[in-house]
Amino acid sequence: MNVVGMIPARMGSSRFPGKPITPVLGLPMLEHVYKRCAMAEGLSSLYVATCDEEIKSVVEGFGGKAIMTSDVHVRASDRIAEAAEGMEADVIVMIQGDEPMTQPGMIDAAVQPFIDDPSVLCVNLTKRITDKSEFQNRDCIKVVIDQAGNAMYMSREPIPTLANAPFEEIEAFKQVCIIPFTKESLAQFQALEPTTAEISESVDMMRFIEHGIPVRMVETDFDSYAIDRPEDVARIEELLRNDPLTATYMTQD
Repeated sequence: MNVVGMIPARMGSSRFPGKPITPVLGLPMLEHVYKRCAMAEGLSSLYVATCDEEIKSVVEGFGGKAIMTSDVHVRASDRIAEAAEGMEADVIVMIQGDEPMTQPGMIDAAVQPFIDDPSVLCVNLTKRITDKSEFQNRDCIKVVIDQAGNAMYMSREPIPTLANAPFEEIEAFKQVCIIPFTKESLAQFQALEPTTAEISESVDMMRFIEHGIPVRMVETDFDSYAIDRPEDVARIEELLRNDPLTATYMTQD
């Protein structure tokens, strides 16, 4: 199976302009993501999809590959769909560029359902939320999952409700942002009209869910740690210092 990794990145983040190239332990944040993802056994190739020449220059400077896209995209999934046009691939894995703690095993786990079941169109990793403050954090995308293992709804608000049970008694899950598509389903995503909840929640996957296209959720033990705002950098740097994977690429140069 030909599996291509795509990391969407742009300089114009509303919460943190210039975020992809901000220094994290002395390296651009995007370099951490790229080098860790490149270790995934299942990836045939890896690219950054960007509309910014500055990001392209940084990526090529650390030995990565970048594909230029239009600057009109609101959704990361639309950006990688443009970058993947004409590319030979069975599966395109969208990897968030603001999660420098990404583990290679996350990518391999997210791709496995396509190997096991040819009918799968799109996969998201998910993890149980055990901390109430994370459940209430709007930067964390929560997901409700049906009995078949597909996403029913995703929201930045706390779902399911705590109106009838305390947090300790509910099952709360979050989206872990490793999102593989088949090449065909990614093109289909781009062709579909954006939907009401996609826009109001600012969650790409709601476009598929609202159009009735199943999004398979795969539970993982891997956690995700995003840099959403400048104040997150110090916390992530501490996590990276204590992660054995960091030393494997920080010492390569």
